[in-house]
Amino acid sequence: MSLAGTRVFIVEDEALILDTLQDMLEDLGCEVVESATRVGEALAKAPALSFDVAVLDVNVAGERIDPVADLLANRGVPFLFSTGYGRSSLAAAHRERVVLTKPYRKSDLKVALAAVLSR
Repeated sequence: MSLAGTRVFIVEDEALILDTLQDMLEDLGCEVVESATRVGEALAKAPALSFDVAVLDVNVAGERIDPVADLLANRGVPFLFSTGYGRSSLAAAHRERVVLTKPYRKSDLKVALAAVLSR
């Protein structure tokens, strides 16, 4: 599956991870349309953005990403979770979502994106 032109919204609070993720996405042909480093910022930005998929860190600066995940789910926008805590760290409503386990490689990211976009 080609990811060329796929528009991505990222919510990630760690600057190094955010930068690396942006580079990986661009290497895969994706366009990062916006990023947020806080849950409140993501909630403010997401409704006005046009994107194909979101990559959501589960724990953003000590806050759970659940409100953003709920918003995207209600809008029918595909997303995946990025976490080092495993699937058990997800809210019950989202436990069946695609999870990208930290640390990950570009190949892992590609597989995760393909999985969420093919649903």
